[in-house]
Amino acid sequence: MNVKQLSLLLMLSACSVLCVAQQKVSILPTPVEVIPQQGTFALKNGTSIGVSHSSLLPAGRYLQRMFPKIKTTLAVGKGDISLQLDAAIKGKEGAYQLSVSTQKVIAKAAGYAGILTALSSLQQLLPLDGNGTLLLPAVTINDAPRFGWRGLMMDASRHFWSKTEVEKVLDLMALYKLNKFHWHLTDDQGWRIEIKQYPLLTEKGAWRKFNSHDKDCMHRAKVEDNADYLLPADKMKVVDGDTLYGGYYTQQDIKDIVTYATQRGIEVIPEIDMPGHFLAAISQYPEVACSGLIGWGATFSSPICPGKDATLDFCKNIYKEVFTLFPSTYIHLGGDEVEKANWKKCADCQQRMKQENLRSEEELQAWFVRNMESFFHQNGKQMIGWDEVVADGLSKDAIIMWWRSWNPKAVPLALGEGKQLIQCPNGVFYFDAQQDKESLKHVLAFDPMANIPAGKESLMMGIQANLWAEWIPSIQRLEYMALPRMLALSEVAWATPLNKIKEADFYTAAAVQFKRLDKLGVNYRLPDLEGFYNINAFVDETTLHAVCPLAGTEIRYTTDGSFPTKASTLYTGDVKVTESTEFMLRTFRPDGSPCDVVKTSFVKTPYAKADTQAQPSANGLKAVWYNFNGKFCAEIDKAPVKKEYVTETIALPAGEKGDLALILKGYLQVPADGIYTFALRSDDGSTLTLDGALALDNDKLHAPAEIIAQKALQKGLHPIEIRYFDKDGGVLELCLINNKGERQALPKDWLKH
Repeated sequence: MNVKQLSLLLMLSACSVLCVAQQKVSILPTPVEVIPQQGTFALKNGTSIGVSHSSLLPAGRYLQRMFPKIKTTLAVGKGDISLQLDAAIKGKEGAYQLSVSTQKVIAKAAGYAGILTALSSLQQLLPLDGNGTLLLPAVTINDAPRFGWRGLMMDASRHFWSKTEVEKVLDLMALYKLNKFHWHLTDDQGWRIEIKQYPLLTEKGAWRKFNSHDKDCMHRAKVEDNADYLLPADKMKVVDGDTLYGGYYTQQDIKDIVTYATQRGIEVIPEIDMPGHFLAAISQYPEVACSGLIGWGATFSSPICPGKDATLDFCKNIYKEVFTLFPSTYIHLGGDEVEKANWKKCADCQQRMKQENLRSEEELQAWFVRNMESFFHQNGKQMIGWDEVVADGLSKDAIIMWWRSWNPKAVPLALGEGKQLIQCPNGVFYFDAQQDKESLKHVLAFDPMANIPAGKESLMMGIQANLWAEWIPSIQRLEYMALPRMLALSEVAWATPLNKIKEADFYTAAAVQFKRLDKLGVNYRLPDLEGFYNINAFVDETTLHAVCPLAGTEIRYTTDGSFPTKASTLYTGDVKVTESTEFMLRTFRPDGSPCDVVKTSFVKTPYAKADTQAQPSANGLKAVWYNFNGKFCAEIDKAPVKKEYVTETIALPAGEKGDLALILKGYLQVPADGIYTFALRSDDGSTLTLDGALALDNDKLHAPAEIIAQKALQKGLHPIEIRYFDKDGGVLELCLINNKGERQALPKDWLKH
């Protein structure tokens, strides 16, 4: 071998080492800068961890937990792995530098939060297996978050989570650099925090007989063959022959969880919701409600009575104990969805309104919220409220959490008054909403700064996702609903717009993360199968073509209506279909656990004949707009008519949302014989009827959801009817999908009346 050949061999060898290191660096959310280096750092027994200040010792202990099978030492001073405070590290809280070489690992940050985000990246560098020496790829990372508030809300009222389950969620948050844990501790369905002055809140208010949500979950467990919907037996007890379901956190539990979160760089923000959503407390202490007016209103439960001084004392006494348990400056009051019918009838409320010169029950609520904010300030706390409180005359210190997608005016109103803003619009960041293949795309596509007026950027604190738990009874179901959307949330909250993963690249970028979640025993959701629709039409023969965006995913199916199991037919490639067939498909994780069942129908049918007698004279569809407050599309035309007009687009009337319904009628002029694919997305219910037959059924109250179906249509005119209703949602889209999977609005010249 000559010198030139040896030189070339050494270069190729170095490149090989570097490429291996590059392949091992898979970190989410995407860092600002990742510079792969040559070689690896050997993490083995005897490795020393040093911290530059004693305040970092909890971080060092947290790091040791990441590799429990390796014995390491921890001390203030230098080490093979060094955690160093460095004021020169600039950026929002959480900015850090991480350097891994063959000899040492150094994590630097200006504060504790940055050290923890550095450790999150370091954890993702750890190999997925190995009991001996662990090899970390050499790399230099310079990183900082885009937003300071990267939050997740966990609803512990509708269903209760044990201390261990909460800690598991906190571990996942820390792994993906989420730093604000919003803990919804009370609501109508259960009171979860011990208040020593009012012991009945947890002795009685933390337990309930099975309610409608519980029964729905148990029903779904059966009809969907999904054990994740079962209510955990360890959260039930029998009292006087009745099965009660629930649980609560002692004050010591709260302190333990706060300590656990703090060690991981996570701030815990409690929410004690008031003046509404308070029935769990009112049921035990009825004197805090309007006298003789306890119960459920038309929409929400009865609130507290702000007319009584004793009620105000009750609320403040609760918060006094809350303040001692949570070191966070931030406290969430709630303030949402208050049913005020009782206040109109209550002598105490009416007297309060007279005394305070309040003109309406809305002003009475605003008065209560201001009163509580003043109390918060007296105790060194800063109030957060849902966006219903935006017009309540609060101080600039109040923080508005925007959740109502249909109320975008709350954003400029809050910012215009100098208030800070956290965004969690329900159409994107309510992770309790049923997922489909559009859900992840909407999270990744969300631009938190798109609705922020110029000059107000500094008031935008960040974003969070909310996990309301009406239909999430188990930690397995919670993980399923949160992941992988939590990864997308962290990406939007942390990564710069230039670095942020594109939706088309997400599953490739996250492939290693799914393997890590497997190792952690997380019940994540596999991506939606692609290649087919809810209803697939064909004339002669076709194929079932199923593709999972996450390579290597196991797919099994049945055609007899039974739920697929590990013993069902393994999908290994296209399945020929010559007759109408209903397939039930299911994906399985590497540990053998199943995901939700997907049903798809293949319908053999001739081309639907065109209407040769119809003679429409104009473009567009006839639209009738109704004042509607129902729950199903079939009921729409029984409601009062508000307006009639002609439309060339399938959409809501401009600027209109909430308690409305539409019926659009006319003809669809099809240009040629063919199989046409229609996608109907709505929030809430919608239906599409073609040629007098129901083609798409997206009916009932629900979050944004899409149904896709095919129809075999002959060239010519086909009667079409679209029905839609909205309950505080505001989404209606009907589009065509071509053979390439591309979406387009229905061409205007196809719509006739």
